[in-house]
Amino acid sequence: MRSPFLPVLPVLAASAFLFAAAPPADPRLGLLEAMAAELSRNHQQLKLQGHEPPYFMSYQLKEYDQYAITARYGAVFGDDTYRDRKLYVDVRVGSYDFDSSVPEEMDFIISTKGSSYFARSDGPIDDSPVALRTTLWLLTDERYKSALVQFLKKKGENVYSVEDPKRPPSFSQEKPNTHVQPPVAFSFDRERWRRVARELSGRFNAHPELFDSDVRITADKIMRVFVSTEGSRIVSEETMYGLHITAVARAEDGQLLDNSRNFYAPTEAGLPSEAKLAEAADKVISELLALRKAPAIDPYTGPAILAPEAAGVLFHETIGHRLEGHRQDDDREGKTFRGQEGKQILPPFLSLHDDPTLRVLNGEPLNGNYLFDEEGVKGQRVTLVEKGVLRSYLLSRQPVEGFLKSNGHGRSQENRRPVARMANLLVESTKQLGDEELKKQLIAEAKRQGKPYGLIIRDITGGNTNTSTYGYQAFKGVPRMVYRVDVKDGKETLVRGVEIVGTPLSAVNRILATGRRPGIFNGYCGAESGNVPVSTVAPAVLLQELELQRTMEGKDRPPILVSPAASTQPEAKR
Repeated sequence: MRSPFLPVLPVLAASAFLFAAAPPADPRLGLLEAMAAELSRNHQQLKLQGHEPPYFMSYQLKEYDQYAITARYGAVFGDDTYRDRKLYVDVRVGSYDFDSSVPEEMDFIISTKGSSYFARSDGPIDDSPVALRTTLWLLTDERYKSALVQFLKKKGENVYSVEDPKRPPSFSQEKPNTHVQPPVAFSFDRERWRRVARELSGRFNAHPELFDSDVRITADKIMRVFVSTEGSRIVSEETMYGLHITAVARAEDGQLLDNSRNFYAPTEAGLPSEAKLAEAADKVISELLALRKAPAIDPYTGPAILAPEAAGVLFHETIGHRLEGHRQDDDREGKTFRGQEGKQILPPFLSLHDDPTLRVLNGEPLNGNYLFDEEGVKGQRVTLVEKGVLRSYLLSRQPVEGFLKSNGHGRSQENRRPVARMANLLVESTKQLGDEELKKQLIAEAKRQGKPYGLIIRDITGGNTNTSTYGYQAFKGVPRMVYRVDVKDGKETLVRGVEIVGTPLSAVNRILATGRRPGIFNGYCGAESGNVPVSTVAPAVLLQELELQRTMEGKDRPPILVSPAASTQPEAKR
């Protein structure tokens, strides 16, 4: 369905706008008008004598509405409502080819030098045009002065730099977008979720071995208003509901163990039924109880199968982050794949795409869906790797050599500066095996390497990676349910005490085959521009070699007495 077209707003005189008698029926349009009017005023008039005026400016307002309920031991511990507005102002001096932009951390240092006051980036939660415009005025003034300092400094530094004919422009030129999304429904049945949270958290009381747990239910709505001097006028809304079940225990040797289930949906009705949530809580309990009794294993190097969700984390950490465009030209980055376009970087049976336009896959919603990124560019599907060959990067409006246009992946949290980020990362394979055949191949490879067993990693909590040039190019994953597969009889034994480590190129190029069934890992990714919702869709993978190191062991004694909550349960009485 096409969204209503919003015409380019006329430039209003400040006095006429400030004292307008009838606000728009849609309060979001009032915010848009106020932002557009202040943007136009600053773009037309802002100039320090003897210096250049801004060539580009944009304003973004993000309104956050959140409900959050937390329960533990069968009781509600938190029931919060939160509302906030954050503003981001981008002011650029120079030209698209060469402008004042610098990395955000350098921007902060330059802009604060000698300053005794900093403009606040909080926006008014009242729909007050005067308050909003005044806040934007102060932020714009500060950003313009900072941009002038940055521009002069960059020009001075160029005196000492060798001319680079391949240097990409500072900022990409993009077609302006005009879009007003209809308001999105945002319901939250507080009483129902309080009851659900109590009941789910109370299920853990019967198990004194699990000394702590919690259930957290959240509902988030983000409304964004974006205007730019290029003519973009965008209003969009996104909702996200989350339900998180977490519990912790200790093994007899003192190792801390945790387990969880996380559910996301764009609507309240999309969250699992109460029966499925109860099953999930019981699964968390049974898995933790099994982990407490599972043997710890020594560090391991050998063949392994990663289940689909775990494989998704592997691709996210090893490849996805290294294909984010801004990392290709930053001297502080390892630039793993810079200049590798057209060359093979993965096995030829693998392809990678990123598609923020994809909302649902196989009936399951994807976290990384959005219409426009934080730079006003429409989200676009991009083929990153085709049959093992690097084709493109995730691109914001910061161009990369050979890739001068954004593909709508400039993303950020709150008022942080957008950079290229993943959205919905999709892994495709043409070398697929069924689950049983994949296990047979695992056993065969373990035998070939002289290993007594292979590993199957069925679940993973997440991971992290280092992409900077100042450290080792490595990644880490935190597996939760790891099974040792005996090469003699194929018997699977649950084990604990290890985490995945390795170098990214070595790991992904040792993929021998994949499974047939894709799995979806929904979550949030944290990087320079904050936490953004993401999804990874991948099949299971069989790796010729995976390295696992010992986790932090921990020797803390569990609680001495039985929990009061557990002691009231018949099952807990000794």
